[in-house]
Formats: sequence, structure tokens, C-alpha cells
Amino acid sequence: MTTGLPYRLIATDLDGTLLTPAETVSARTRAALATATAAGATHIIVTGRAAPWARPVFDEIGYTGIAVCGQGAQVYDAGAHKLLTSMTLDRRVAGLALAKLEAELGPLAAAANQDGLAGSVLALPSYQLEIGSDLPLRRVETSAELFTEPISKLYIQHPGLTDDQLADVARRVVGDLVGVTMAGQSIVELLPLGLSKATGLAIAARRLGLRAADTIAFGDMPNDVPMFHWAAHTVAMANAHQELLAVADEVTTSNAADGVALVLERLYGA
Repeated sequence: MTTGLPYRLIATDLDGTLLTPAETVSARTRAALATATAAGATHIIVTGRAAPWARPVFDEIGYTGIAVCGQGAQVYDAGAHKLLTSMTLDRRVAGLALAKLEAELGPLAAAANQDGLAGSVLALPSYQLEIGSDLPLRRVETSAELFTEPISKLYIQHPGLTDDQLADVARRVVGDLVGVTMAGQSIVELLPLGLSKATGLAIAARRLGLRAADTIAFGDMPNDVPMFHWAAHTVAMANAHQELLAVADEVTTSNAADGVALVLERLYGA
């Protein structure tokens, strides 16, 4: 670790963490990040959003660095608009997982995130989109249509279960086939087995010549837990899910109250 620099890599989740509830980055947070990067730290965004969904936000906030997108499936150069790595979910495995869950729970609302920089999200009519009006969404009529092209992940919803309940059932029923995570309200995801924000961040960090020991990570949801286990120091937002609060090294204020900035100002100066 560089002398005088507390952490050389600052890894921030996007929604609920770096972004305010209005989906922007506050002036105070921008200033704190600028101070940290001027001191020699590198900022990397680690988001559950796939690159096509993240790109409008990156453009809006002026982010041009390397980002980890799609829960670790994509390492993306935002400045060059180029995928550096990409991992897909085997469609036969995804279809089997969805069928096994529906045999257990009845019909699910489902959507599939297509691979690549031009990938759309294909969604059944019953799937409800909670956030991200800029998401490139296409409605399809049947589950088979979700799997016509390579995909990075599936989203699932159930009318009678909470997100935590659905994720718990999915881990029990299909956890040997796919990874299961909860990334936000009504966002339960099925991923390639073994994939997480931690695996994507480790790949990105190596490209930057950095390690887990160099890293401070910020997040708010259960999908950030693997990243928290990987990083040297972890900070949960006050608005974080209890599962993440339980494993964080510290808790800052909410994303509406400049929680990221508060910690960076303490570590790197105002």
C-alpha cells in the first residue's frame, strides 16, 4: 500500500450507494472522489446493472473508468465503451433452473438480460420493472423466448413471496445449478454458478495492478456481500439491507446523506 494512502482502490456500488435517490452523484461526493483520486487512489464502480443499463448513468455522471457490471459478469471500459471480459449464463441451465423453481412455486415473472453491449432485457408480461426507466426492455410472451440469444442472468419475481423469501427458496431448490442474489427491490437474480461482484472486482483489480488488500468497498444490498468478504475494508450505507449490515466493517450515513463522501473525507481529506 502506498505510504500515506489509506486505500489505493475505492470500489463503490451504484444504486443505493454512490447514486442519490434521484440517480445522480452529489457535488459533495464528486468532490470527495476527486480528492481521493488526486491523491493517487483509483475509483471503480461495481454494479449489478449490465453495461447497456449502466452506460446512461455513467454518461450522466461523467464516469470513464473501468467498471464491473452485471454482478461481475462484465468488466467494462466506460470511456472506450468496450467490454474487456464477459461471462454468460448457460441457457439450458437457466431454463432448467426456472422450470424447477416453477415446479416448486408455480408461475414466476421472469426476465433475461442478454449478453453484450447491445443486449436488451427480455421480460415476460408479468415481470414488473421497479427501477431504471432507461432499461432497454423488450416484452416477450413465452419463457422460451427468453433464451433465444446468449444471456448473462435471469431476473425472477413471485407474487406471494418477499424478495428475501424468494431468494431463500431459489438457493434451496436450484443453488446447485446457479448463483442466487438479491440486488434491490423486486430484483432477485439467477447467475452463473460462482459469479459475484467479488469475482468481477478481482479481475478488474488485477488489470489495474491492485489487490484486495488495497481496497475499500461501499455497498447497500446482499449482492454486495461477496465484495465485502473480498475487500480489506467495507462500508455499508445506513439504508443497507440487514444482511450486508451484518458483515460490514463500518456503517456510514445513507446514500441520500452523502454517506460515501463522509468516509472518503475522513480518509483522504476534504
